[in-house]
Amino acid sequence: MLYIVIPVFNRKDFTRACLDSLRQQTTTAFRVVVVDDGSTDGTGQMLCQDFPEVLLEEGDGNLFWTAGVNLGIRRALAEGATQVMTLNNDVLTAPDFVAQMQAVAAQHPTAVLGALELDVSTGQPVYGGETLDWRTNTRRDLLETLPPEQRRGLHPVTYLPGRGLLIPRRVLETIGLFDEKRLPHYLADFDYTSVARRHGFPVYCNYDARLSTYPEESGQEITRRQRSLRGYYQHLFGIRGGGNLRNFTHFSLKNCPRPYLPYFLLNGYARRLVGYFLH
Repeated sequence: MLYIVIPVFNRKDFTRACLDSLRQQTTTAFRVVVVDDGSTDGTGQMLCQDFPEVLLEEGDGNLFWTAGVNLGIRRALAEGATQVMTLNNDVLTAPDFVAQMQAVAAQHPTAVLGALELDVSTGQPVYGGETLDWRTNTRRDLLETLPPEQRRGLHPVTYLPGRGLLIPRRVLETIGLFDEKRLPHYLADFDYTSVARRHGFPVYCNYDARLSTYPEESGQEITRRQRSLRGYYQHLFGIRGGGNLRNFTHFSLKNCPRPYLPYFLLNGYARRLVGYFLH
């Protein structure tokens, strides 16, 4: 059985829309676990009243993404999950999303799978996975190189985000949960899928499974739109900071091949120090 784990903190309208999209799936062979990390906007009441089928776990507001996901995964495993999917609340799932993911999972039972992401306002693809050259710290966005007629099926990638990430139980039993101690928020998903790939589990983006996202609502985009010295500090050192130097260091030490590590670190630090003002 597939269990979908959704960590939330406020923004109940996004959560409602996400759960409504899951109710419209062409298959019902899954359950949903929502981890409400101390929301103050009535999210908990809404879940109990309007979505009684959802399994609810609660935090005190200090879980952030990684610990919240891990709490939900533990609940899913205790319920007997054979697959776990992490899903952000600010996404909408296409009606055949779960069916498309499960069809591929049946053919590739040890694979970690992600989905093609579309802009909710335009319907255009915005993320389809990427590959990373550790030697030069350069990324290749698959959407920039794949012609439209090839935007289907499976494509191998270096890592995947946690928005619609399907993880077989065997992967969880082999490499454990997400690294909540060293990567409490950003990069935990890229780290986890990188570790899984190094342990021999295939990592694919499934272009036949589609999510709609709100690119302008991501934490990084909001921070960059409100540029300030305080925002710059949060970008580099805050738990939710997309350029957090400590998180990047942990990710690099864990995943970058040792011969390439010095340049990878220096290049990454430079990008984070100046990138806040360039985007």
